[in-house]
Amino acid sequence: MNDLSAFISGLPKAELHVHQVGSASPATVAALAARYEGQTTVPSDPDRLADFFTFTDFAHFIEVYLAVVDLIRDAQDVHQLTYDVARGLAEQNVRYAELTVTPFTSVRSGVPAPEFCAAIEDARVQAERDFGILLRWCFDIPGEAGVPAADVTLDIALSLQPAGLVSFGLGGPEIGVPRPQFARHFAAARAAGLHSVPHAGESTGPQTIWDAIQTLGAERIGHGITAAQDPLLMTYLAQHHISLEVCPTSNVCTRSVASLAEHPLPALMAAGVPITINSDDPPMFSTTLDREYGVAASILGLDAPGVAGLAEAAVLASFAAPPDKARILEEIRQYLAVYRDIA
Repeated sequence: MNDLSAFISGLPKAELHVHQVGSASPATVAALAARYEGQTTVPSDPDRLADFFTFTDFAHFIEVYLAVVDLIRDAQDVHQLTYDVARGLAEQNVRYAELTVTPFTSVRSGVPAPEFCAAIEDARVQAERDFGILLRWCFDIPGEAGVPAADVTLDIALSLQPAGLVSFGLGGPEIGVPRPQFARHFAAARAAGLHSVPHAGESTGPQTIWDAIQTLGAERIGHGITAAQDPLLMTYLAQHHISLEVCPTSNVCTRSVASLAEHPLPALMAAGVPITINSDDPPMFSTTLDREYGVAASILGLDAPGVAGLAEAAVLASFAAPPDKARILEEIRQYLAVYRDIA
């Protein structure tokens, strides 16, 4: 497994399901908590963050996540967070990442929308220059804030149109947040050329995934693991090439899955459902994208070529420009060829 871990570490990769705020490193979170000491429940001691990031269920995860979101209070915070996230991804040989950002929460905290968009765009350009990583944005509706948040998110997306924006998403809790109420928002986003990538089917059943497809025009599904409970849905996903953005450790940490041994990833793969492997909110779940590839390899019994296949699947499912896709795919194939020559 050590050889496979080394292979994964050097493997060129794409990350399609990772949240901007949820990717804040413990050092970043602790520094922000210290900056706003007395105004937050987030501990400023990095050693205490592991306990703070131990979740009892998905609702508790959302509660903790929103406490961290509240630490991002000005454009400087947004820029530094985004740049640091890009650095951490690039250190794992991530060549392309679609970062889920939630402008509504920053705007609600007092960051003007134009300043928010300027901050992430400046960070994107600097990260590409400094680290060679391509960042793109998914503007995400926080489902717990309802239709008013969706109105604001859509308005920011359509009126400001930051250059890196490629998709429109829906996150937050699934229970009590019906997907169909956001149908008009996703229709408008799709009409403007944005791709549809809502979360669905992590903490709720297959019907939420059906709703995401039928009412939101989903092209990829965030999580989507309960599709394994519905053979007809798995067939539909396979036939229509709708990929699931699977984040194994996240699913266990939020108690959506009891254990990695019980994760439905093998059943989904066996049914031919397109799968990408992702990290979601890595520091909160004590993981990395490299580690998630290792977890997936263990669950699925994959060797190096199999793991390279997962990396290729992520590139193919991405919304990267065709020349960028071709370049990264060629990097993966060359990397595997060199590995085979050495092995």
